[in-house]
Amino acid sequence: MAVAAGPTPLGTVEELVGQLTLEEKVLLLEGVDSWRTHAVGRLGVPSLYLTDGPHGVRKVLHASGAFGLDQNSPSTAFPTSVTLASTWDPELARRMGVAIARECVALGVDVLLAPGVNIKRSPLCGRNFEYFSEDPLVSGAFGTAFVQGVQSEGVGASVKHFAANSSEDFRFVGDSLVDERALREIYLRAFERIVKDARPYTVMCAYNALNGTFCSDDRALLTSILRDDWGFDGLVVTDWGATHDRIVGINAGCDLDMPGEVSYNRQQLLAGVTDGRVRPAVLDEAVRRVLALVDRCGAHSEKPATPDLVAHAALAADIAAEGAVLLTNDGTLPLANGTKDLVVVGELFERMRFQGAGSSLISPPEVVTPKIGFDRRGVAYTYARGYRALDSVPDPGLEEEALAAARSGGTVLFFAGLTDLEESEGFDRTHLRLAGNQTALLERLVGAGSRVVLVLFAGAPVELPFVDDLAAILDMYLPGMCGGEATAALLFGERNPSGKLAESWPLTAYDASSAADFNHARQARYYESVYVGYRHHDAAGTTLRFPFGHGLTYTHFGYDDLHVHVEDGRVRVSATITNTGDHDGAEVVQLYVRNNRGRVFKPDKELRAFTKVRLAAQERRRVELMIDLGDLAYWDVADHGWVLENGEYEVLLAASAHDVRLSAPLLVDQGRASRSPYPVVVDRAYAGPPSRIPDAFWTLLGREVDLTPPTGRLELDARLVDGRRSALGAIMYAALTGVAQRAYRTAQRMPDSPDRDTRVKNTHFLVRMMPNMSLRAIVMASSGAFPHRVAASLAAFAAWHPRQGLAIMLRAPEHRTRKAPL
Repeated sequence: MAVAAGPTPLGTVEELVGQLTLEEKVLLLEGVDSWRTHAVGRLGVPSLYLTDGPHGVRKVLHASGAFGLDQNSPSTAFPTSVTLASTWDPELARRMGVAIARECVALGVDVLLAPGVNIKRSPLCGRNFEYFSEDPLVSGAFGTAFVQGVQSEGVGASVKHFAANSSEDFRFVGDSLVDERALREIYLRAFERIVKDARPYTVMCAYNALNGTFCSDDRALLTSILRDDWGFDGLVVTDWGATHDRIVGINAGCDLDMPGEVSYNRQQLLAGVTDGRVRPAVLDEAVRRVLALVDRCGAHSEKPATPDLVAHAALAADIAAEGAVLLTNDGTLPLANGTKDLVVVGELFERMRFQGAGSSLISPPEVVTPKIGFDRRGVAYTYARGYRALDSVPDPGLEEEALAAARSGGTVLFFAGLTDLEESEGFDRTHLRLAGNQTALLERLVGAGSRVVLVLFAGAPVELPFVDDLAAILDMYLPGMCGGEATAALLFGERNPSGKLAESWPLTAYDASSAADFNHARQARYYESVYVGYRHHDAAGTTLRFPFGHGLTYTHFGYDDLHVHVEDGRVRVSATITNTGDHDGAEVVQLYVRNNRGRVFKPDKELRAFTKVRLAAQERRRVELMIDLGDLAYWDVADHGWVLENGEYEVLLAASAHDVRLSAPLLVDQGRASRSPYPVVVDRAYAGPPSRIPDAFWTLLGREVDLTPPTGRLELDARLVDGRRSALGAIMYAALTGVAQRAYRTAQRMPDSPDRDTRVKNTHFLVRMMPNMSLRAIVMASSGAFPHRVAASLAAFAAWHPRQGLAIMLRAPEHRTRKAPL
């Protein structure tokens, strides 16, 4: 097979398909050594290396299964996706994608498992730091730019997690119940844009089920929508361990089973071709996609193999500064470099949390903490540790030291945030509060009369009940390895904050749009339908801590002279933006459209375009944004397609979802008259955002679902934690989680050091994730170490079928994968 800069000519692929044996074809459709595809040495088909992103290259030094957090090759740790999206500058996403791809080439990585574009349905989702936004337009714009950047270097991207993956506690077994319209308008919209505009090499299917069918088995999702409707021409790969039924999956359009080496899956596939459950043409089509991916990734062999790591570090620092959000400021910021009596409190000052926890964990060549950033500038300050980040219990000695320092100083910079023990891949948060030791100390400092500036490091919203008592809040989110440099530059006015929130910040978790049914059970009822995030809060009048799109700067911007012009199906919106302050800065201009008041329920307004404008002090500039009238369409569940309604809309230019500066009417008469495709009971229930689960939700969904709680037995598709109420389930729970718990306890006993912190974080991730796994997920993720027959026999014994369990256990052992020569 020739290595070329573009896709393989079909004839070449066909020749290879014709020469492969059935066994070789089946091996090509599964992984090996945790991260590779199989090679076919006799035909010159090389192996591909796939590895985690999305904010750097996580190439492990030793293959240790799907969730093994071993040592990684050093690579640039860029800001996480939540920080990147807060820049509201997709060009930075493209540049970041290019930089990461160049490091992929140097490390021999062919496919980067990124970006994650799932919608932030709830602020409690533990993996929100890896996702861009609660809004599909923002997620789609950043995902598209990132994929284009990665693939411009010949490295494949894998857009994930397809689809409606909104929870970590139930991600292996959960069933997302989403109505057709919400699915199309909210949860698939970003994927659709990326597929059509960026042509990703691969799409990764999620662990969860969607409306009763596991995503890896869902033909409607993987073939009808992804390929037939959107024209996707790449390969579908499972998330690591997400295979549910290999026969159903291959027929549904799920091509590559990762991490592979599950003999049961291979034997099922071989048997399926033999007995007719899998047509040879279906198998061959999946093989063609693997071979086409191999050839597409061959393009990067001609790229330079020595990335400019100094330039990448500078880019990481720039993105961190651009994505930081100034939430509040009474004028205390920016600080003068010569500020007297400056007191710094908080362990995160010297041990900055710069990335999230789990499979995206990067090993950077260096970490520039805020302390390093301050010391490089010669800033004079008094430092008190105040608390231990990985211990939520207050330390009286550290607290008294901090209070004493504050009494002798002026402005207090309090560095706080979430730790990897509180937000991570693998488990969800149960509340939005900061750790008790941080909150207690902060309240004591404020109570003592200190002027406190809060600097936050967290991947998601947190509760801030004390906000009115603070002088300023600078949210750095998770800023990557050079976040300390960006923090210092922003605090001392070298950079002007310009980031804005790409998610709503509710007062508490109970105010979230999905609060009535998030992580309540395996079946997740997406009862809010299209009223997600600000779409809910706008219409419901929710009191928020900070609205979607919010962010302050050290200057001010004026908006005036709005013009709206419609021609040839496009809407051209222009206005003049003026920097009225004394600092150079940047403003994110957000274009919302207030929906017509027709017969179909809709959010009050929706984001339709945005742009970031950089202006010198007192500079004025004319800004233009364009949208298609088709962007105003809704998904009609009767027609199963997009429909533009006639009516009176309104164009809004805003600084945030709650800060509309200019408005103008927009009359649409090129669509059709408004009519509702829903029964009256649905129209009534969804005339506004529901605060609880309406009885009409099942009518909206189109079917009833059995919500019977788990049996308490150990089952193939039940979480280990849900099966421990039986004796066998309790034994398995203890056995399968015990190793991780022992490793965690060992890490906790290590001497206080950064190395201890890393070990504690890594082992805690496994401790928290393991109870949420199912027997089937463990089988699929174990690379053959935990055979399917053992899992199936345990499930049979737990269901009081001892003969069946014994028969399964006595079957011939499954053989590990026969590895083809590389």
